[in-house]
Order: sequence, then C-alpha cells, then structure tokens
Amino acid sequence: MSILSKHKILEKNASLLLVFSFLVVTIGGIVEIVPLFYLQNTIEKVEGVRPYTPLELKGRDVYVREGCYVCHSQMIRPMRDEVERYGHYSLAAESMYDHPFQWGSKRTGPDLARVGGRYSDEWHIDHLVDPQSVVPESIMPKYAFLRDRVIYPDHIEQRLKTDALVGVPYDEEMIANAVSDFRAQANPDADASGLEERYPGAQQRNFDRQPQLTEMDALIAYLQVLGTMVDFSTFEPDDNR
Repeated sequence: MSILSKHKILEKNASLLLVFSFLVVTIGGIVEIVPLFYLQNTIEKVEGVRPYTPLELKGRDVYVREGCYVCHSQMIRPMRDEVERYGHYSLAAESMYDHPFQWGSKRTGPDLARVGGRYSDEWHIDHLVDPQSVVPESIMPKYAFLRDRVIYPDHIEQRLKTDALVGVPYDEEMIANAVSDFRAQANPDADASGLEERYPGAQQRNFDRQPQLTEMDALIAYLQVLGTMVDFSTFEPDDNR
C-alpha cells in the first residue's frame, strides 16, 4: 500500500483524522513548551537597557496614539539583508519595558529599531512637518500640528506608577522626580545631573527648537533613543542561558 493510499484512509475517516491531528498538535506543543521550563528567563538581560525617561515615555504614547506603528515596525530580523540595512538584529531585552511592544511584520516605511542618532533633530522636525520635503517618495501624512500641542507633566507620576505595576523598574526616586525630569530633558539650561543618574545616556536638549514644551519634543526624544541603549560594539550574546 502506497503512502498516498494510507493518507486517503485518514481523509475518509473523520474520527481517525481527529485522533492523528490531536497527536500531531500535542507533540508540537510539547516540543515548544517543555524547553521553557528549563530556562531561568526567556529574555536575556542586556547591559544598558533602561526604562524610558518621562519625556521619552510621553513621546512613545504620542507615537502609539498617532498610529506610527501601523507603517513602521521596530524589529530587525537576524537575516543578512535586514542587518546590513538597519543594523544589529533586535534583542528581546530592548523591548522588555514596552507596553505594548512595537515589534511587527508590516513595513510601509523603514524599520525604526535603530533610528536613534541616525538623523539630526532638524531632520526629524522637517520630516514630521512635511515628510515629502526630505523623502519625496514618502506617503507619510504631515504631523506639523505636534509642534503646536503644548504638553504638561500633569499625570506623569501616575503613568510611571502604572508601568511599575507591570514590572517596569521605576523606583520611588524616579517617580518622585518624574515632573522635574520631564521638564529638564527638553530644557538645555536645566540641571540634568539627577536625570542622567536615574536614566544613563538620557539626551537633554530642546528637541523641536521651540521655547514651549510640545508633543514634537517628546516624540523626537523617543525616536532619538531607539536602538541607542545597547553598545553593540561590545555586546556578546549569552549562549549559556
């Protein structure tokens, strides 16, 4: 009896097909699930990864609110064409404090996992105000209105407390200084010593080049930190987890 003939027996017998389908799904599930019980942590801890500053967190909220994730993923796959175009492949640890994370599969625009520091603040301002002025073939809508939306740190402490409840390591000092850190990051004349101590590598400057603190300040602060926390020149994956 040929293999096709045996397969035909399964196709004609619903009960037999159900039993064998169950067996295949069970075996596949065991192969995928059992190894997880032997791992101490499914996310490798990586030096340099920190929670977002209050201003970066606000910028991320603007990013999600405006649907930027619909056209831009933040996930570089470990394939040659991806790595050569965007940089080192994405690590799970880089998104461990993201709620929700911005990994995805659809790209109308480029992946943004390593966009931090790749362009100047001025480029981002021009790109958000009039995308076609810097990328003529872009179909991205204009976000000039973000420069007119002044923001205040009214609920930023509660925002950090909420994230802390789901595992983001915001401590009492971070929460107590949330308002001052929020304002200081976009003010180059402010004392940012505490900000830098709490959030190593935090960038401090007037991101949108306007006197008032706006949603564009926050969004650019968020974009400029993406992919900058890990030093990939010294990073070595842990193969002994």
